[in-house]
Amino acid sequence: MSVTVTKNELKQVLNKLDTLRLELLRLRAMLLPEEEISEKEKKELEKARKEIAKGIGINLNNLIKELG
Repeated sequence: MSVTVTKNELKQVLNKLDTLRLELLRLRAMLLPEEEISEKEKKELEKARKEIAKGIGINLNNLIKELG
């Protein structure tokens, strides 16, 4: 079985995944308020926000590896 998607559909899915990633980070911050994020994590979060603002997507395989 194969599934064909357009570039636009793929872009929409990747954008939704980026949004989901940010929401998961926000939820983690709400659930673990005592936890301080490191300078490296702060930089990574800022980088992710800038990429989303620019419309840059994330590779699905990399996201799956990152989220486990």
